Amino acid sequence: MKSKNKINSFVQLFTGIAIVVLLNIIGNYVFHRFDLTAEKRYTLSPATKKLLKELDDVVYFKIYLEGNFPSGFKKLRNETKEMLDEFRAYAGDNIQYTFINPSQYDDVRKNSEVYEQLYKAGILPTSIQVKTENGEQNQIIFPGALVSYHDKTLPLQLLTTQIATGEEETLNASIENLEYELASTLLKLTTKTKDKIAIITGQGELSEKKMEDITQALSEYYTVERVSLSGRLFALRGYKAAIIAKPDSAFNEKDKFIIDQFVMKGGRMLWLIDPVFASMDSLTSNNVTMGIANELNLEDILFKYGVRINTNLVLDVQSAPIPVIAGYQGNKPQYKFYPWVYFPIAFPYGNHPIVKNLNAVRFEFASSIDTIKTHGIKKTVLLAGSQYSRTINTPARIDLGILKKEPNPKEFNRSNIPLAILLEGKFESVFKNRLTPELAQSDSFAFKTEGVPTAMIIVSDGDVIRNQVQGNTGKVYPLGYDRYTQQQFGNKNFIMNCMNYLLDDSGLIEVRTRDIQIRLLDKTLIKENKLKWQLINILSPVFIIILYGFIAGLLRKRKFAR
Repeated sequence: MKSKNKINSFVQLFTGIAIVVLLNIIGNYVFHRFDLTAEKRYTLSPATKKLLKELDDVVYFKIYLEGNFPSGFKKLRNETKEMLDEFRAYAGDNIQYTFINPSQYDDVRKNSEVYEQLYKAGILPTSIQVKTENGEQNQIIFPGALVSYHDKTLPLQLLTTQIATGEEETLNASIENLEYELASTLLKLTTKTKDKIAIITGQGELSEKKMEDITQALSEYYTVERVSLSGRLFALRGYKAAIIAKPDSAFNEKDKFIIDQFVMKGGRMLWLIDPVFASMDSLTSNNVTMGIANELNLEDILFKYGVRINTNLVLDVQSAPIPVIAGYQGNKPQYKFYPWVYFPIAFPYGNHPIVKNLNAVRFEFASSIDTIKTHGIKKTVLLAGSQYSRTINTPARIDLGILKKEPNPKEFNRSNIPLAILLEGKFESVFKNRLTPELAQSDSFAFKTEGVPTAMIIVSDGDVIRNQVQGNTGKVYPLGYDRYTQQQFGNKNFIMNCMNYLLDDSGLIEVRTRDIQIRLLDKTLIKENKLKWQLINILSPVFIIILYGFIAGLLRKRKFAR
């Protein structure tokens, strides 16, 4: 009997060893990872996996998220580490990382030098409250990373800043964006051939200086060039997308034809159009100005594609402040900030990848957009005004005196006025049935009446893409940064997301739709039930051990009593 049991034991042992060995052999040829989380947070997108598998050298991440942080930031730190470990599962040793505490020195001067280096490298600081032995105090942290590949190094911001959101929501949005931010930085570092973007000029569009920041940002992904159409039929040949940014004069029919045929052949367009001319410059001296219709000769082409930008101005209670002189101290003017209803602050409308987790976008003298019933064109509103908005038609009197009055809720009775819309599908040419048969059938024209599937985005304000410039020094501020209030709006990320979506063949932008819940403890419940849970946590293990010992003693006593 004993020998039979011994044989069975050996058989089971060797069977177990054989199964383990066999699984390891299979594992060398078949790779699979099991994601048991509810929201599949560790399941990378196909585009990210492809990008990681194609890495031909080491990408090194220096992450400045080490130190004494509140629980939310520790969660962001741990999620970043876990995401990079997931990257390593597909890229192997080509992903390397280290976590660094930027405040590791006891010497304040040395820490300040590190802070300055990180700021110059492009990592933005944030201030948090940290509990110490002496109570709470402010601590500067740099929730970002420097990513190096070959001879290139790029900054990576891990904390997604959002206006009018709490710390937990901001951290949750940052965790949701982790894969996209990490993968898009890899894409910028490793891309060898870049798509070409044309910034169309010739109709009084924004100058290079006023588009300098976004041009530099786009250049990390694409080849960006300023192109004057000037009636040249093939001016946009070789470009995959084009941007029209705040023109102030009319397009002639030949240039419209060039743009139309560019769209028919699959070109992507980003239109940033001011249908109303209004300027803050004239308000500086006169306190009153007029908003008048801007004749651009684009109404028919946009109408044909599926939208109408109205010649009106959107007024919104949810608006950006402007500085107004409230008095003088000696010869020095003293400024106060007042919400300016002509500068709407637009938040994402819906959950499209372009605006997913996007910060508020600042508009200046925006207009409403209507959609037109167009066969085969999908229309998606990206940005819209608040629930307290209204419009005024042109010609419109714009008076700084409105700052002295509280907005009347009865007047601001419109909600979610569209300010930016995405159109997708096969567009029909605005020149269909307008050309002579000879021109329409000419081989040199290669005229198309209906296009291939493509996409375009229409924004009813050209200032959305304009960065502020300091007048006396020519210093360029980051796009979306308001130098008066020192607030950072989401304009830059919005434009970048638009172009990434329009030109994204890899599907990486779809990662932005991921929803990950950050499961932080309810602070109110903790405060109310703190003693109860402390007692449960301390006494429960002791009670379980005593109960186990008591039951084990009874069973033992009963066994040996027999």
